[in-house]
Amino acid sequence: MSLELKGKIKVINQTETFGSGFTKREFVITTAEQYPQDVKFEVVKEKCALLDRYKIGQELNVHFNVRGNEYAGKYYVSLQAWKIEITSMATSNQRANPTPVMVAFVQDVDSDSLPF
Repeated sequence: MSLELKGKIKVINQTETFGSGFTKREFVITTAEQYPQDVKFEVVKEKCALLDRYKIGQELNVHFNVRGNEYAGKYYVSLQAWKIEITSMATSNQRANPTPVMVAFVQDVDSDSLPF
């Protein structure tokens, strides 16, 4: 299952390395909705280096898969990012709501017309 979510980076954690050599790195983005959500994602293995080029406050589009597993009778869900792109929400908002342009309104004025 592949999904995507847009938001602004809130947290970027350090890479965690486990005894088996497995590495993962977590980050959080805040969505730009009426009720903003803080959503935690993770990247694994060689994708951990993807986060080195991003800074807190940047706007991103994160492509991710929903991953679920069971361990010791408990079930866990994670959002595993596989592609991260910088976006500009401000630019896309400007395209959706262009700046109004002033248009001159010319009216025919007769000598016997009222001023109002």
